[in-house]
Amino acid sequence: MSTSPLPFSPLPVVTGAMHYTHGPSSRRAEGVPRGRVVQFDLTDSTVYPGTTRTVRVFVPAQYDGSEPAALMVFQDGRLYLDDAEDMRAGTVLENLVHEGSMPVTVGVFVDPGQPTNRNAEYDLADDRYVTFLLDEVLPAVEQRTGVRFTDDPARRAICGGSSGGNCAFTAAWHRPDAFGLVLGFVSSFAQIPGGDPYPALIRSAEDKPIRVFLEANRFDLRHDQRERNWYSENLLVAAALAERGYDHRLVLGDGGHSPNHGGVVLPDALRWLWR
Repeated sequence: MSTSPLPFSPLPVVTGAMHYTHGPSSRRAEGVPRGRVVQFDLTDSTVYPGTTRTVRVFVPAQYDGSEPAALMVFQDGRLYLDDAEDMRAGTVLENLVHEGSMPVTVGVFVDPGQPTNRNAEYDLADDRYVTFLLDEVLPAVEQRTGVRFTDDPARRAICGGSSGGNCAFTAAWHRPDAFGLVLGFVSSFAQIPGGDPYPALIRSAEDKPIRVFLEANRFDLRHDQRERNWYSENLLVAAALAERGYDHRLVLGDGGHSPNHGGVVLPDALRWLWR
């Protein structure tokens, strides 16, 4: 295995949650073409009757319709697209597509169903939510924007944080033919009803053709408790992926249950995921 040199950086003494500063790839840069955002409300659902939600579609300036775009779906969409928040995903996508670290990728930012349907959608470890994405959300996006998505799962990613993180993993686990790339930040595996099934499932099930990036924080919820420990459940999922030889990466921060560290590492996480 080849190695890559890294410059020396002192390791800080940490006794509590830290706050991280964003790097240049999370900021708008001169000369980088701006994408456009199309927003619409999804006011009915067969999978989740009685719910409504807002969907925002980020279309990079480089998309010209000549060939299908790569796809990236984000749960808790508003928080990921808003430059006033930690993720700043629209700006990151603009920068990475411009520099060639990602293909021309359309971002679909999906809010949780209202009223108060987020946990019912994100935390269950079944195929209901991914079915909703594939049968209802993405067809609506294509119809309203005219964007065409590739069918290649290696060019289709799904991302989320907290409950949205385990939701992203669940979607790819059930439908690796639809999503081959997974990105989870401080994922709430510990909150899955009935307990986190994935360490055992990953070890026992047939390998799935997915690439997984996980970010976890040392001071996440219940980080010093024996049960329902957000931090340790992410470590257990990553350990199972390692034992089965999955293409995966785990990055640890010293934050709490917060998107801050995840937002700071998002550009490099995407570079790794789409390499």
